[in-house]
Amino acid sequence: MANLLHFETATTLCSVCIATDGVVVAERSLNDGYTHAENLGKFIEECLVEAKMTPADLDAVVVGKGPGSYTGLRIGVSTAKGLAYSLQIPLISIPTLETLIHQPELTDFDGVLVPMLDARRMEVYCAVFSKSGKEILPTEAKILDENSFSEFLAEEKVAFIGDGAAKFEALIQEHPNASFFPTIYPNTSGMVKEALLKFQKREVENVAYFEPFYLKDFVATTPKNPLAQKNS
Repeated sequence: MANLLHFETATTLCSVCIATDGVVVAERSLNDGYTHAENLGKFIEECLVEAKMTPADLDAVVVGKGPGSYTGLRIGVSTAKGLAYSLQIPLISIPTLETLIHQPELTDFDGVLVPMLDARRMEVYCAVFSKSGKEILPTEAKILDENSFSEFLAEEKVAFIGDGAAKFEALIQEHPNASFFPTIYPNTSGMVKEALLKFQKREVENVAYFEPFYLKDFVATTPKNPLAQKNS
């Protein structure tokens, strides 16, 4: 029996679940801005109580690796590494964009899947997958315009998934082959199946050296000096 603890914090969503042999037995999710620091530990504890487990019953920790929010990813990965190290259990990572394409709202969609996360302005983190989940185009940071993904839209139906989809919908408006799912978030239930496969194949991370997939380097800005502004 495999008891896996999953959590995803790459977006404004904080999502936690425990699955036993690929079946979710406890789940908590909240999309309330970047409140991961306040909610992640609480959600893990609540899921353990609901599943009637203790940390010692866990066989692996699964975390969304990104891309996404720098702060959210740091909180999630740091928590995952701490649990895996202290409990001496494997650490498994799942790309956040892959978690998006496995949400239940897409079960009946027959076409290409394009998960996209908001990366500010007209940029998104995105990838392209076939209906079966095979990667067609790898993850990239893409600046959207009205011709983006035209090669796919010309041939078949395409689902644009995630909080970046609204940007693209505003650009191309109505297209006969385009469907938009901007309210779908990467709930942890979407990573359960792939996580179990990785656990069974022992495809695990090195706890000491694993880092989130930020995709882009963090760029810090210099805060303005209010005193200098006042005296100018």
